[in-house]
Amino acid sequence: MSRYDVLVVGSGLAGLYGALLASRHGSVLVLTKARLEDCNTYYAQGGIAAALASTDSPDIHFRDTMAAGAGLCDPRAVRILVDEGPARVRDLVELGVQFDRVGSQIAFTREGAHSQPRVLHAGGDATGANIESTIVRQVRSSPRVTLLEDHIVCDLVRDSGRVLGVRAIDGKTGQIQEYRAAAVILATGGAGQLFLQTTNPEVATGDGIALAFDAGAEIADMEFVQFHPTALAVPGAPRFLISEAVRGEGGLLRNVKGERFMLNVDPRAELAPRDIVARAIVLEAQRTGHPCCYLDVRHLGTSQFRRRFPTISQVCQEYGIDPGRDLIPVAPAAHYLMGGIRTNVWGETSLAGLYASGECACTGAHGANRLASNSLLETIVFSARIVERLVGGAGAPDTRPSSEGTEPPGLLPDLHLAVPAPRPGPAPVQSIGTLRELTWSLAGLTRDSTGLAKLEAVASAWQAQGLSREDRSSLELWSLTCLARLVALAALRREESRGAHYRSDYPRSDPNWQRRIVMVSEERLGVQGSGQIRASTGRG
Repeated sequence: MSRYDVLVVGSGLAGLYGALLASRHGSVLVLTKARLEDCNTYYAQGGIAAALASTDSPDIHFRDTMAAGAGLCDPRAVRILVDEGPARVRDLVELGVQFDRVGSQIAFTREGAHSQPRVLHAGGDATGANIESTIVRQVRSSPRVTLLEDHIVCDLVRDSGRVLGVRAIDGKTGQIQEYRAAAVILATGGAGQLFLQTTNPEVATGDGIALAFDAGAEIADMEFVQFHPTALAVPGAPRFLISEAVRGEGGLLRNVKGERFMLNVDPRAELAPRDIVARAIVLEAQRTGHPCCYLDVRHLGTSQFRRRFPTISQVCQEYGIDPGRDLIPVAPAAHYLMGGIRTNVWGETSLAGLYASGECACTGAHGANRLASNSLLETIVFSARIVERLVGGAGAPDTRPSSEGTEPPGLLPDLHLAVPAPRPGPAPVQSIGTLRELTWSLAGLTRDSTGLAKLEAVASAWQAQGLSREDRSSLELWSLTCLARLVALAALRREESRGAHYRSDYPRSDPNWQRRIVMVSEERLGVQGSGQIRASTGRG
C-alpha cells in the first residue's frame, strides 16, 4: 500500500491544476487511465471565460451565467466562479499559458449567451491543448508529484462513510494496487461517450461519477446533458467540434436551402444559449428533410479563418471542406454534463475525505445549461478552493452538501431520490455500442416518459446481470451503464422542460420544478442516513 497526502484521479486541467497547487503543501499522487493528455481539456477549443476586459465585470458575467442556467444555478457558486475567476486566469498566465493577444493586450471573443467579449483563447482554437500542455510540463517537473498513467481506478476505499483511498488496476500488468491519502480528489471529467454522437474523446466515460455513486456519494442534476449545436456532420466521420467561437466571429446558420433560420427562433440568433440553438438545428433539419444544417463563415475568407481557427480548418480540409469558400455541415452532439458528484463551494462531497472538481463535479454553477467557456474556469476556481480547504486557510465551515441545511436563494428544496437496486429483465446483449445508440435515441435532445423508462429498464437489467470491473473496457461499460440509469431516472422524474433537458411530453418549464434532483444509492443509505424518497422508474 502506498500513502500520499493528496490523491488525484484524472489528468485534465481540474486534476493537474489541483495537483500542482497541492504539491506546494505535501506529496501528491495523480492516477489517470490513459496518458496525461487524454482528457476533455485537451480538446477544448473556444477558450476560458473571465471578466478581465475593461468593458466587462464580474457582475455582468454573473448575470449572463445565471440567465444561461435557466433558473437552476446556485448563485453562491456562480458568485465565487465569476469573482475568483480572473485571479485564477492570471495564475495560468504566471504558469506560462500564452493567451492570444492583439498587440500587448489579451484578445477577447464573444460566444453564445455572453453579453460581452470575455473569452480568452490560446493558439486560436487550440486553447485547451495549450493550457493542458503547459500544466503537464509544470506537473512533470514537480518533485512532489508522482504520476501514474495507464492506471484505472476500480474502487474507492472507504470505512464508516469516509473515503481513505482507491484501488487501481495497472493497465499494463493487470495487477491491482491500493493507494491511500488524507484526501481523494476525483477529477475524471465528463461522460460524452454515453451518447452515439459526441465531441468528447474516448476516455470520457463518467468513471468518477459512477465510483462515487457506488460508494454512497450524492449525485445531482444528471438530467442536464448539454448538446453542442455545431459539430461537424460528415457521414462516417466522428462529430468533431466546431467551436462556439466560430459563431462569435460572425458565423451564420443556414438550412439546406441556404436560408438563415435562427432569427425566427430567438432574438440573439446564432448567439442564443446552446440548448436553443441545438434544438433549432434539429427542428430545421426535420422540417427540410435534410440530415444537417450548415454554418456559413465565408465572410472570413480562407486565410483569415485558417489563422483564427487552425485546428478546425485542418480537420475540415481533411474532408474536402474549405470554410472560407464552403458551408460547413453541422449537427448537435453530446458535449458536456452539467450534473455529477454533488459538492459544496469547497469541492467537498457528501462523503468525508472525498472531493470532486471539474466536469465530474456538480457545484451548481452551471444550472440547467452551462454558459459557453465557463467549464475551464470552473475547474481552476474550484480546484484552488479544494486545496485552500485542505490546507486549512479558508475558514470554511465543516459542512458537506448533505448537511448544509439551507437551500440556495431562489431555489426550492432539493428533491432527494434513493435509487433502488437494479431489477432483472430482458435486455440487449451488453455492449457500449448498444448502450450509446439507446441513450442517443431515448435520452438525447428530446425525451419522453416511454423512452426514458425503456432506457432505465435496460440499464437496470444489465446491472442486475452483473458487470465486472476487471480491466478498462469492462470498467467503462460498468460506468456508462450506471450513468445511463442515473440520467434516465432524473430525466424521468423531472416532468418539465428546462435548459438542456427537453421533454416532448412536458414541453414547458414549471416553476414548481425550480429545484435540483439529488440521487443516492438506496443500498448505501446507511452511509448517508435516511430521509430520501425512492426513485420512480416510470412503472407506477
